[in-house]
Amino acid sequence: MSLLSSLFGSKAQESKRIAVLNNEEYKAAVQGKNVQLVDVRTANEYKMGHIENAINIDFFNSANFLKSFGKLDKEKPVYLYCQSGNRSYKAAKLLLKMGFSKIFDLRGGYVRW
Repeated sequence: MSLLSSLFGSKAQESKRIAVLNNEEYKAAVQGKNVQLVDVRTANEYKMGHIENAINIDFFNSANFLKSFGKLDKEKPVYLYCQSGNRSYKAAKLLLKMGFSKIFDLRGGYVRW
Protein backbone atom coordinates (compact mmCIF):
# COMPACT_ATOMS: atom_id res chain seq x y z
CA MET A 1 0.00 0.00 0.00
CA SER A 2 1.45 3.37 -0.96
CA LEU A 3 1.82 6.20 1.49
CA LEU A 4 -0.83 8.25 -0.33
CA SER A 5 -3.40 5.49 -0.37
CA SER A 6 -2.81 4.74 3.29
CA LEU A 7 -3.22 8.42 4.15
CA PHE A 8 -6.35 8.87 2.08
CA GLY A 9 -7.69 5.49 3.09
CA SER A 10 -7.52 6.38 6.77
CA LYS A 11 -9.13 9.76 6.10
CA ALA A 12 -11.98 8.02 4.30
CA GLN A 13 -12.41 5.61 7.22
CA GLU A 14 -12.39 8.53 9.65
CA SER A 15 -15.01 10.47 7.71
CA LYS A 16 -17.32 7.43 7.59
CA ARG A 17 -17.23 7.16 11.37
CA ILE A 18 -17.44 10.92 12.11
CA ALA A 19 -20.49 12.57 10.60
CA VAL A 20 -20.70 16.36 10.76
CA LEU A 21 -24.37 17.37 10.85
CA ASN A 22 -25.96 20.77 10.27
CA ASN A 23 -28.10 22.17 13.08
CA GLU A 24 -31.41 20.86 11.67
CA GLU A 25 -30.05 17.30 11.29
CA TYR A 26 -28.44 17.45 14.72
CA LYS A 27 -31.60 18.74 16.42
CA ALA A 28 -33.68 16.01 14.79
CA ALA A 29 -31.22 13.39 16.03
CA VAL A 30 -30.93 14.53 19.66
CA GLN A 31 -34.05 16.39 20.77
CA GLY A 32 -36.38 14.26 22.85
CA LYS A 33 -34.24 11.18 22.35
CA ASN A 34 -32.13 9.12 24.75
CA VAL A 35 -28.71 9.58 23.14
CA GLN A 36 -25.14 10.04 24.35
CA LEU A 37 -25.02 13.83 23.97
CA VAL A 38 -21.78 15.44 25.10
CA ASP A 39 -20.75 19.08 25.39
CA VAL A 40 -16.92 19.15 25.28
CA ARG A 41 -16.62 22.81 26.30
CA THR A 42 -15.36 24.01 29.67
CA ALA A 43 -17.63 23.93 32.73
CA ASN A 44 -18.00 27.73 32.57
CA GLU A 45 -19.07 27.62 28.91
CA TYR A 46 -21.51 24.82 29.74
CA LYS A 47 -23.03 26.84 32.61
CA MET A 48 -23.65 29.78 30.28
CA GLY A 49 -25.94 27.59 28.16
CA HIS A 50 -26.05 24.10 26.71
CA ILE A 51 -28.25 21.72 24.76
CA GLU A 52 -30.86 20.05 26.99
CA ASN A 53 -29.76 16.66 28.38
CA ALA A 54 -26.13 17.15 27.34
CA ILE A 55 -23.46 16.02 29.76
CA ASN A 56 -20.32 18.12 30.09
CA ILE A 57 -16.94 16.48 29.51
CA ASP A 58 -14.28 19.18 29.15
CA PHE A 59 -11.93 18.46 26.22
CA PHE A 60 -9.11 20.38 27.91
CA ASN A 61 -9.22 18.22 31.07
CA SER A 62 -7.53 15.21 29.47
CA ALA A 63 -7.52 12.86 32.49
CA ASN A 64 -11.24 13.41 33.15
CA PHE A 65 -11.99 13.33 29.40
CA LEU A 66 -10.57 9.81 29.03
CA LYS A 67 -12.13 8.59 32.28
CA SER A 68 -15.59 10.02 31.51
CA PHE A 69 -15.72 8.77 27.92
CA GLY A 70 -14.48 5.41 29.17
CA LYS A 71 -17.83 5.08 30.99
CA LEU A 72 -19.92 5.61 27.83
CA ASP A 73 -21.10 2.85 25.50
CA LYS A 74 -18.66 2.61 22.57
CA GLU A 75 -21.21 0.73 20.47
CA LYS A 76 -23.83 3.50 20.65
CA PRO A 77 -23.53 6.72 18.65
CA VAL A 78 -22.07 9.74 20.44
CA TYR A 79 -23.23 13.27 19.65
CA LEU A 80 -20.59 15.92 20.35
CA TYR A 81 -20.51 19.67 20.22
CA CYS A 82 -18.35 22.55 21.42
CA GLN A 83 -18.51 26.31 20.89
CA SER A 84 -17.52 26.47 17.20
CA GLY A 85 -16.88 22.89 16.05
CA ASN A 86 -13.08 22.75 16.38
CA ARG A 87 -12.76 21.08 19.79
CA SER A 88 -15.56 18.63 19.13
CA TYR A 89 -13.93 17.46 15.91
CA LYS A 90 -10.62 16.96 17.74
CA ALA A 91 -12.54 15.11 20.45
CA ALA A 92 -14.22 12.94 17.79
CA LYS A 93 -10.85 11.87 16.43
CA LEU A 94 -9.75 10.90 19.96
CA LEU A 95 -12.94 8.90 20.44
CA LEU A 96 -12.19 6.92 17.28
CA LYS A 97 -8.83 5.97 18.79
CA MET A 98 -10.66 4.96 21.99
CA GLY A 99 -12.84 2.55 20.00
CA PHE A 100 -16.11 4.45 19.56
CA SER A 101 -17.85 3.28 16.41
CA LYS A 102 -20.04 6.23 15.33
CA ILE A 103 -19.65 9.89 16.20
CA PHE A 104 -21.80 12.84 15.20
CA ASP A 105 -20.50 16.40 15.42
CA LEU A 106 -22.49 19.65 15.25
CA ARG A 107 -21.24 21.79 12.34
CA GLY A 108 -20.39 25.25 13.63
CA GLY A 109 -20.87 24.21 17.26
CA TYR A 110 -23.18 25.63 19.88
CA VAL A 111 -23.15 29.07 18.26
CA ARG A 112 -25.12 27.51 15.36
CA TRP A 113 -27.61 25.81 17.68
